[in-house]
Amino acid sequence: MRDIAKSVIKKLKEDGANFADVRIHLQDETEDISTMNGTIDNYNYDSRQGYGIRVLFNGAWGFSSSEDMSKEAMFKTAKEAIEKAKTASTCIVDKIELAPKEIHQASYSTPSEIDPFKVDTKEKITRLMDLDKKLGHDKFDYWGVSAYFNKREIFYIDTEGTETTRNLMEVEGAYFAMAKDSEGHQQRRTYALWQDANGSQGWENFINDEQFDQTKRIQEELLSIIEAKKCEQEVCDVILLPEMMALQTHETIGHALELDRILGYELSYAGGSHIDLEHFGSLQFGSSKLTARADGTVKNSTGSIGFDDDGVKAENIVMIENGLLKDAITSRQMIVEANKKAGKTIFKKSGATCRAQSYSNLPIERMNNINIDAGQDGTLEDIIANTKNGILLETPRSWSIGSNRENFHFACEIGWKIIDGKISHVVKNPTYRGDSLKFWHSLDMVGNESTWQLQPTFNCGKGQPNQIMRLGHGIPVCRFSNVEVGN
Repeated sequence: MRDIAKSVIKKLKEDGANFADVRIHLQDETEDISTMNGTIDNYNYDSRQGYGIRVLFNGAWGFSSSEDMSKEAMFKTAKEAIEKAKTASTCIVDKIELAPKEIHQASYSTPSEIDPFKVDTKEKITRLMDLDKKLGHDKFDYWGVSAYFNKREIFYIDTEGTETTRNLMEVEGAYFAMAKDSEGHQQRRTYALWQDANGSQGWENFINDEQFDQTKRIQEELLSIIEAKKCEQEVCDVILLPEMMALQTHETIGHALELDRILGYELSYAGGSHIDLEHFGSLQFGSSKLTARADGTVKNSTGSIGFDDDGVKAENIVMIENGLLKDAITSRQMIVEANKKAGKTIFKKSGATCRAQSYSNLPIERMNNINIDAGQDGTLEDIIANTKNGILLETPRSWSIGSNRENFHFACEIGWKIIDGKISHVVKNPTYRGDSLKFWHSLDMVGNESTWQLQPTFNCGKGQPNQIMRLGHGIPVCRFSNVEVGN
């Protein structure tokens, strides 16, 4: 397949392509297992191969894909791609250009100790069923455990001379429990597998009790929620734990700083952005406590893939430094267009964030790892002790985002009321809201390295047709002052 791809690239250059690439999924395996109330609820296994061919001709893209791995089919697919590009070039007004990139011949592999696809299915089911048994309770209506595994080998080649091979492993684990509270309303408590940024991804995560056996805590917290009072409406300090901080970062920093959205593309799914090109280098996005990165170089994360689907090597881009907006989530195409529109150089190089869900999708700008640097404000216990009137929040339950990411309203699964530096009691149905910039300006405490945790995200949707992307958020515990809660 590699040799055929090289021949295809040569032919596309001869046919006048300004740029072309072939992205082959030599292996693409997924396995999905879940339990429900002590039984196997779902099992699915899928294995496939395929490729996508992208061609830039006279300033316009053409793309075609196939699962027919024969030489004849690949050349036919390439012909379809360049014909689409030629047709599109007769209609395009502003011709697409790509920023320069370094040329690489390299490989990348996700760090992994135990390949889950080599573990006996019975062993995997036994582990999930053991956790299911621990999680269940006679007061619960529903509970379950799930595991998802994805393994891909991707070969990429382009007309500029870049050739890469990526061996990627992604694992997702979670469990949930649901019960009715004293008013008859359904309450929920969930737990998602986190990743050690310096560790590995594989079956080892599922047999590590520290990572994946929090069943007793989740059980106890749901029992507390169903007896708890409702979160009261007030203005107070809000402390966000990792799962909630990941959503906050994802929705109001990540999506807001995707350059294609800023340029007016990708307006679906609360698309668009309140950020303009003129804001870079001048807008104080948040308080001086805030430093945020688009970092594809994290050793072990779902968002770390070595090279993006433009063939650009992973970068660590500081987007917000001490509150000042400096950069965005970028690709080769969008930075050229943005710099032209701005009449100056804002973006110096691609941030290596052009990614596609699969071989059958055209790559677009996607988050990799949108992280926030740890701070100097101590441990979670230190932050709680320094909070006179506040609430500690964890795990998204629902979320609503402004059409340009300018404001938000989030509901959480659980909250703990803090009075005079101590946790007082659990509250149910906690919510909080704010204007995005005002909220990040209210960031007044950022936890140290002991509070920083890498949270994977497996369900980020974007694009038409929709593409679901997997990524990560490395975030510390953070406190925000004077936030509206409970409404």
